[in-house]
This record gives sequence, structure tokens and C-alpha cells, in this order.
Amino acid sequence: MNTSVIPRVGFVSLGCPKALVDSEQILTQLRAEGYETSKTYDGADLVIVNTCGFIDAAVQESLDAIGEALAENGKVIVTGCLGAKKDAAGDDIVAKIHPKVLAVTGPHASQEVMRHVHLHLPKPHDPFVDLVPDHGVKLTPSHYAYLKISEGCNHRCSFCIIPSMRGDLVSRPIGEVMREAESLLKAGVKELLVISQDTSAYGVDLRYRTDFVAGRPVKTRMTELVQELATLTGRDEAWVRLHYVYPYPSVNDVLPLMAEGKVLPYLDVPFQHAHPDVLKRMKRPASGEKNLDRIREWREVCPDLTIRSTFIAGFPGETEAEFQYLLDFLEEAQLDRVGCFAYSPVDGATANALDGALPVEVREERQARFMAVQEGISARRIRRHVGKLQRVLIDDVNAEGGVARSFADAPEIDGNVFIQPPTSASARLAWRQKIKVGSFATVRITGADGHDLWGDLA
Repeated sequence: MNTSVIPRVGFVSLGCPKALVDSEQILTQLRAEGYETSKTYDGADLVIVNTCGFIDAAVQESLDAIGEALAENGKVIVTGCLGAKKDAAGDDIVAKIHPKVLAVTGPHASQEVMRHVHLHLPKPHDPFVDLVPDHGVKLTPSHYAYLKISEGCNHRCSFCIIPSMRGDLVSRPIGEVMREAESLLKAGVKELLVISQDTSAYGVDLRYRTDFVAGRPVKTRMTELVQELATLTGRDEAWVRLHYVYPYPSVNDVLPLMAEGKVLPYLDVPFQHAHPDVLKRMKRPASGEKNLDRIREWREVCPDLTIRSTFIAGFPGETEAEFQYLLDFLEEAQLDRVGCFAYSPVDGATANALDGALPVEVREERQARFMAVQEGISARRIRRHVGKLQRVLIDDVNAEGGVARSFADAPEIDGNVFIQPPTSASARLAWRQKIKVGSFATVRITGADGHDLWGDLA
């Protein structure tokens, strides 16, 4: 256990980028109050575990992480989505399985977490303001950052329990979001990844209330937010990437900005399925037929648009005909980046009560068939980049060369662009001087597989 004068806190962060932002906020507050962080359990006075509780595998990972922290350190505060989750009997899952934890909170509860920290590990002093950078403590590499614009969700999808854990939509005023974005860019961030539970609904809860950006009145709404971010980043100085964009008509308003190169031509759209009856059972807000029309309209405005999406195979009641309808949708939509999950029941989700639950082997077989179809589509889509010049952002440089991402690649979920170094020693030295982590480069694409690209510095 730590014996130094300054109290140290260990931190384990699990789950999605939205949970990562929650972790960043807690770490920022810890740093602001003079706490130090520890990378080991035995060097910490207590440990905070930020959990995920969406699917069974994530629940188990979180419970295992809590158990490990208790075994190695003994003083553990739990926060995040699993902290708000209850079992069938209505008991808190974390407290029931790990009764020795010091405290349990739900997601987006940084102040509540800090109250528990203060109780069990009093803060040392009031530090000078410059102990914490304006943009806070970040867990991402210094050249990109997630920008969370809202919390919660107004949808009640039958397979999802996020609203029960994170609540209804609560949008941040646009002025506050823009101040954070500006601070991040001043700190050297080259890519802002806009995240939320439903980016298209940004500002609905505020009735698009006007806020002030640099003294100007601006509506708190997705269209205006993207316009302001595009102005802030400039054409070539930094990237803006949009995630969790529901396919509402309002998305059409940001496509011209993508076509003009002011915002990355990239949309992360969670379609989940294509058949109208399955979408109805899922309680999704859009129908499959309209989505095909939307995709065609988007590509007419912005031909270079990359579309990423996720789907669920084997949802309760899904017939073979409905699944084939989904495969036909894939062939027609020609999406660039796609993930598929075999349906997994989640405690507390209303989908559990639906008739027609499919055997696990059927769900997994359909997932495999889905991905086999999509792999061919993705391979064809990615080959269109071969022979072209691409502006890329460098994530890493190692003995094998450079690892970068293009406009079509979000970090950790999409592919990479591998930059091949020269063969001669003298040329390799000059090459290394041109390629720096966190900087942009121009690459001529020379090859592709179903997921990644290869190229040479132009």
C-alpha cells in the first residue's frame, strides 16, 4: 500500500468511449484536487473501477475487474453502468456479488464518486490551477480525443438497457461543448470524435435552446454544432468525426460540409437491422426501406462518404426470410464498415419477454453468414482507394513502418493504413524525419485487404 504523503488512486476504465469520457472527468477532478494516480494496485490507497454493464460478457469483465481490485488492494469504489444495474430480484448486482466495495455509483456520476473518495481518502490540499491542463486529463493519445455532447437517450429499444442506467437525453449547451473543443485543439489534438448515445438528437431536450459561442447566439442542435466545429478546425488543421448518428432527416444538413471537406465524410450509423417487422420488435426509430433511400441520398451529395454500422443477428422472432432480407439490404446498401452481434439477452431488457427466442447456435450461425457477406462487400469498397492519394493521421511509428488512419478509419474500431518505409538505410533515416506520431501525412495507397490499406509516403 502507498506510504507517501500524497494520496494515490488506482483507476480501471472499462466500456465504451462514453464511459472513457466519464473516466477522464473523474481523473481530471482527482488531479485538480491534488491526488496522484497509480498504475499498480499496491501503489494505490484505493482503486476506482469504471464498469460496463451492457452485455453479459461486459458485465462479467467488470465483475472480474472489481474482484481483482479487491483482492489486490482491498479498497474499491465502483462507478459506471454496471453500478446502476439490478438483478431479477431487484438487488444491486455489484453490491450483491462484491459486498466489500466501499461504494457504488451509476454512470456519469463524477461528483458522487469524488464524495466517496473524499470520505475514504481525504484530499491533500488545494493545488494551483496549473496542475491540471484546461482540457482535463485524457486517456486517449494526445493527438485525438472524444468530445461527448450529451448523456442518456430518449429511445426505448427493446434490446437495450442504457436509458435505465444513464437516463433520458441530457444535452450539453453548445457553448460549453465548443469551449472544450477549442481547449482540446489548443492542446494539440488533431481529431475530435463526437460521441453521445444519439448524436442526431442533440439539443432536443433543450428544445434547441440558444447558447453563446464566442459571443454569438447559436442553437444547441446537431447541424449548428457541426458547422461550428468545422469553422474551429479549419479544412486541414484537424479532423471532426461523427459517431452514433441516427438516420434522421437532419443528417442531410451536415452532408454538404462533408462534401466540402470541412468535416470527415464518415458516418457511424447504428442501423441494427433492415426488416421493418424486426425493427418494430426492436422499437427502433427508423425503417429499413427509408434507410436505403437515405444512403442513396447521402452518397449523391457526398460520393466519398464512408458509412459504418452495427447489426444484430438472431433477434427474437427473426425468421429465415427476415434474415435473408437483412442480407439483401447489405448487398444493396454497400456499407463500408460493419459489425454484427449475435443477439444476447440482457438482464432488464424488454426483448427478453418477446416470443420466438432462437437457439444460440442459430444466432451464431446467422452472425457468421452475415459477416461472410459483409466481408466481400468491405473488400470491394476498400479497394477503391488503391492508387489514390490519402491524407492520413499517424498513430504510431515502429520498426515495421508507420501506422496511420485515413478519413474512413475511426480509432480502434476500423482499419489502419500501414506506411511502408524505404529499404535503404539512408532513405529510411530521411523517411523517419518526415513521419511523426500525431501529425498528418499524404500517402499513395498501393494495396488493400478486407480491412486495412498499405501505402508509401507521397
